[in-house]
Amino acid sequence: MFEKQATVAGEVCVEGIGLHTGTPSKVTFRPAPINTGVVFRKIDLENAPEIPALIEYVQDLSRGTTIGIGDVKIHTVEHVLAAFAGLKVDNAYVDIRGIEPPVCDGSSLEFVKAIKKEGIEEQDSPRDYIYIEENILFDAVKGEGVELLALPSDDFRITFMVDYRNPAIGTQYTSMYSMDEFESEYAASRTFCFLSEVEMLKEAGLAKGGTPENSLVVIDKPWNEKEVTYLKSLFDKGMEVSKGENGILNGIELRFPNEFVRHKTLDLIGDLFLVGHPIKGHIMAARSGHKANIELVRKIRAYWEKNRIKMKYQNKKTSGYLFDIDAIRKIMPHRYPFLLIDRIIDLVPGKKVVGIKNVTINEPFFQGHFPDRPVMPGVLLLEAMAQVGGILMLDAEIKTEDKLIFFTGINKAKFRKPVEPGDQVRFELEIVRRRQSYYSMAGKGYVSDDIVVEAELSATIIQREDSAR
Repeated sequence: MFEKQATVAGEVCVEGIGLHTGTPSKVTFRPAPINTGVVFRKIDLENAPEIPALIEYVQDLSRGTTIGIGDVKIHTVEHVLAAFAGLKVDNAYVDIRGIEPPVCDGSSLEFVKAIKKEGIEEQDSPRDYIYIEENILFDAVKGEGVELLALPSDDFRITFMVDYRNPAIGTQYTSMYSMDEFESEYAASRTFCFLSEVEMLKEAGLAKGGTPENSLVVIDKPWNEKEVTYLKSLFDKGMEVSKGENGILNGIELRFPNEFVRHKTLDLIGDLFLVGHPIKGHIMAARSGHKANIELVRKIRAYWEKNRIKMKYQNKKTSGYLFDIDAIRKIMPHRYPFLLIDRIIDLVPGKKVVGIKNVTINEPFFQGHFPDRPVMPGVLLLEAMAQVGGILMLDAEIKTEDKLIFFTGINKAKFRKPVEPGDQVRFELEIVRRRQSYYSMAGKGYVSDDIVVEAELSATIIQREDSAR
């Protein structure tokens, strides 16, 4: 039985101050139709500009996850998104006054309570899951020991480990076996930072709304009367500060023995929401933060888009490549003798494609080019490269039978070595620029590891005349 999408059952508000601005903030959760996703609406601006909670709108990760369009930004969205993910809410409008949701107590708890107060309404459409069927790894943060891995799993799971050189935190571990655990085990875990970070942020004009009541402050520097006086000056109203025996400012008691790693898990859940669909997979994380989380989200999103395109055109299972010739024939309008590609090895939608042309003596052009010294014409190498590039312009929503791809320019074409019968040419193309339906690509063709051709290509997608009628 398919799980169905859900939205909030009614309008509900959460008010407070923003963590970094310290200014009043108010969010209102409202029901949204199926397949809307979560959309933030800046109702304190003219025309209430909308920002979907999707990876392509992430703009900054310096002190939380910021989404935006142009100059319109909303900061620190991860705690709100974690609440939606944890309660399995797929669709909602988040009307916001201010530039970030209220910090509340530094967790997702108040957002969870607000949503549950009005209830959650099931919608008449199935949830579209992203199924992780192969390992997806991100470990590019060199020297920091950060590692993130998405593994196949029948349900959504997270295993998270952190280790800090501070006795108040040390090494902590948690494992969430189902999203059903979120509300009771993770939603109440609070954000945290180190005392040295608080001073740095306050001096930079940030964390204006941060206090020991909404952020766990870990003491990581010597404590003396001079430090106490300085800290009092940083917080509003001369707030009292003391060194807790547990290593936390003011001795704030933890809600969980491993609250720090649980909050890192909460942040990860919120960031993963930006992939656009709930995930069926096991996420394993070590020492991860927002920057690494978002890079994994990008990888998962690209993996999902690639699989959607593959499922649309490739009927049989493949190993080591994406499209065989049958799938290519469904996509491309070309036929003999002008279909010049045999296989698509890999595709990163909107970024990169790799395709193969097998060159045999039976190619019709070898009869005249040249009978005594068969060499593949350079213009046909460019045509084969362009056909591979056409695959790069694919989108799962595009009906290829209604579209044609016209190449509008070739620049910097160079032919490095002749291509002869028996060669296999591997074309690799990357998108350099994209503007609506116009694309610019940089491509190279290889035989083994030798470049045989390279060029910059531009193209556009147009509607077929017969389909437009």
